[in-house]
Amino acid sequence: MPIPVSRMRFMTWRPFATAAVAALMAALLVPAAAHGAPRESTPVYSYENAIRESVWVDTGLDGDDDGKHDRVAVDIVRPREPARQGRRIPVIMDASPYYSCCGRGNESQKKTYDADGHVVGMPLFYDNYFVPRGYAFVGVDLAGTNRSDGCVDVGGRSDIQSAKAVVDWLNGRAKGYTTRTGTATARAAWTNGRTGMIGKSWDGTIANGVAATGVKGLRTVVPISAISSWYDYYFAKGAPLYDSGPDWLSGYVDSPDARAKCAAVQRKLVDGAPRTGDWTPLWTERDYVKDAAKVRASVFLVHGMQDLNVRTQHVGQWWDALARNGVERKIWLSQTGHVDPFDFRRAAWVETLHRWFDHELLGYDNGIDREPMADVERHPDQWSTSAVWPPRTTGATTLRPGAGAGPGVGTLGLARRSGSETFTDDPGRGETDWAADIDRSTSDKAGFATGPLTRDLRLSGSSRVTVTATPTTPTAHLSAVLVDLGPDTVRDYAGPGEGITTLTDRTCWGASTTGDSSCYKVTGAARTDVGRTVVSRGWADLGDYAWDKGGKGVALTPGKAYTITLDLAATDHVVPKGHRLALIVAGTDKDLIDPPADTPTLTLDLSRTSARVPLVGGAKAFERATAGSTAAPAASVLDGVRAPRTALRIPGETR
Repeated sequence: MPIPVSRMRFMTWRPFATAAVAALMAALLVPAAAHGAPRESTPVYSYENAIRESVWVDTGLDGDDDGKHDRVAVDIVRPREPARQGRRIPVIMDASPYYSCCGRGNESQKKTYDADGHVVGMPLFYDNYFVPRGYAFVGVDLAGTNRSDGCVDVGGRSDIQSAKAVVDWLNGRAKGYTTRTGTATARAAWTNGRTGMIGKSWDGTIANGVAATGVKGLRTVVPISAISSWYDYYFAKGAPLYDSGPDWLSGYVDSPDARAKCAAVQRKLVDGAPRTGDWTPLWTERDYVKDAAKVRASVFLVHGMQDLNVRTQHVGQWWDALARNGVERKIWLSQTGHVDPFDFRRAAWVETLHRWFDHELLGYDNGIDREPMADVERHPDQWSTSAVWPPRTTGATTLRPGAGAGPGVGTLGLARRSGSETFTDDPGRGETDWAADIDRSTSDKAGFATGPLTRDLRLSGSSRVTVTATPTTPTAHLSAVLVDLGPDTVRDYAGPGEGITTLTDRTCWGASTTGDSSCYKVTGAARTDVGRTVVSRGWADLGDYAWDKGGKGVALTPGKAYTITLDLAATDHVVPKGHRLALIVAGTDKDLIDPPADTPTLTLDLSRTSARVPLVGGAKAFERATAGSTAAPAASVLDGVRAPRTALRIPGETR
């Protein structure tokens, strides 16, 4: 929870006999803020003279089964002056598997060390910026990576304990050592134990997982493009999203020592994550959402709404679970893909992060807790805010498909409709193909659209699509997609930069040394003109129709109707006046899910198919926005959509 901030209590005083005494007392009773009570940490400490040291923390586990507790490497940069003054300081921590194998950030930086093994260069700007402002920065090598013992278990107990043990050490509850194998101990007497974790992708996922343990001392987490449940990274209700499992990812980041010792852990990852998509105990261990009630830390969550690596389903389910448990929250949602806010909104990000850590770790009453909860990017570099997210007037509204003038070209409205639509799975086509053909009968999809809206319509939160379908084969996969049909200029999330372009100039964020520069290449928005925008998407294996009863897929009986609900990714999107909102139901979404073993034809029962969509203003907003709407726009309006690139196979850096 945030650090309590003491506030001035004003007393009522009786009049004094003389004006002089009254004036004296007035001067003495000026609020502390008027005398300069701190609202912002400032760079008063030397970065060049900062203490740089390494500690190995005992995790209490023996992941590599060598008969000894694993120790994880903890590289620390902290200002020298507070230690001399006897002052204790808070910690900003990034626990990562990427410090040696792959690098961090847009420029793929890795840790560097001097001849004595002390860290010289720390990736990213956190140490450069925050150490002079009175914070320590701690970079933790997850177990099995870089200079740490143990094995990588991809979000499991070892991964999470790697970082949790460090939080415990910072609070005096775990042992640390000055070397990897020695007996000389190291204490964190220089810190007050208040810790904030930050990181993108796998790093942010670790922050989520540690927060879900409820560890004391962890005051806030800032997960960027992070996973909230590892099953949902690899599968969507049984439909495989990637053609490799966590064992491949473990091998990608393992240190040479870990590769030699961790065959047993690798085998557990293979056996526990069958490609059938069934839910197993391995996934239960790696589901942080179920433990949201344990979270004590505040959460500042950042994600790209078009992230096809770590999709925003991870945002919606985590955010909703935290909300149910009263966790203090803040959120930024961009138009990018898998991109750090330092590279899509740099100046605002550094300022906001600075104020967030000052509030959460130093206890400064800077007002950030009273500002809007959400920042949402509407167009490239154009942002709006919401006091609460989703807005309080948001209502889950049931939209229903209806048959139209031709096969697969239907309507979308509030009234329940009868009838059916039929399509055949075509693994060679995907969501952008279906959207481009929304007004054309094609054999691979069933599309349903409103007429042109007469008012703007805002979707905010997570949608669910319930489908009743009859397959012709024992296996079938389903996709459900919400689309904004109309022209726009958006970030080019499907391009190589996932919405950004990297330039040659640099800007500097903090102090620098010869071995660690605070200067980074400038980035700009990569824009593209489109004729339609995929707003949200979700997938499922129809064989997992009984998911809520055990998460195990079964073979389908051809000719039998099955009902399944697809969970769509969270979003915040305004469909403008004049555009149309469409729901598309189809089979394999090319490059985003793998196809089934068969090539099914599926028949939808429209009376038992619907979309539950979070609309600001609820059903009444939909009624107003579609009132008097009948005609469809000309086909030329729909030209120019960009297809997504093939989804990434690791949740780390993409460039």
